[in-house]
Amino acid sequence: MRRTILVLIAATLALAACSTPTTNGTPTPTGGGSNSNPPKSTNPAPEVPKVEKPIDLAQIKQTPCKALTEAQAAELLGPTTETASQPDGPAGPACRWSVPSTTRPRVNVIFSKAPDGGTASVYQAKGGAYELVEPLEPIGGYPLTAYGTKDERPSGKCSVALGTSDNETVDIVLEQSEANIGKKDPCDAAREAAIRVLTTIRGSN
Repeated sequence: MRRTILVLIAATLALAACSTPTTNGTPTPTGGGSNSNPPKSTNPAPEVPKVEKPIDLAQIKQTPCKALTEAQAAELLGPTTETASQPDGPAGPACRWSVPSTTRPRVNVIFSKAPDGGTASVYQAKGGAYELVEPLEPIGGYPLTAYGTKDERPSGKCSVALGTSDNETVDIVLEQSEANIGKKDPCDAAREAAIRVLTTIRGSN
């Protein structure tokens, strides 16, 4: 339910961004504050991969645009990018990277305000809130799942949930440029973004 709200919020934020590219993202919640203890998990469904080394997101949530460095953003979108920080976003702290004067490509990274149930919550929404729920190759032991209220891969969009603990995720929404639609799976491109986000947030702990 919360993730569906995040999808809708992302779309609304995109429309509100007039001069900046829109975002069709899906956010995830992360507990705020400065708790130094990474969140512990509840019991996920049997098929849900567990996270053996939880990551505390409290620090990165305070500066969401540090989830990607300038060099990483350039690798994903090209040499000229701009950022739009939303530290108090409705779905949680977020940051959008985009190319000036264009509507695409763009990357949106959203941290939840509170623990969101982790990867288990994505799996549980399959066939309900989400039409698309597809596990991707894990990144360094951290599960990654493509999801969406509908499958938007044909239009060059993909949202992925990166499990940072058994009850918390980071949402990454990637939209390809029109020129790249159909040339590469957007979920593969979203995974590349997730690799860079994970590298950064692990380094900040």
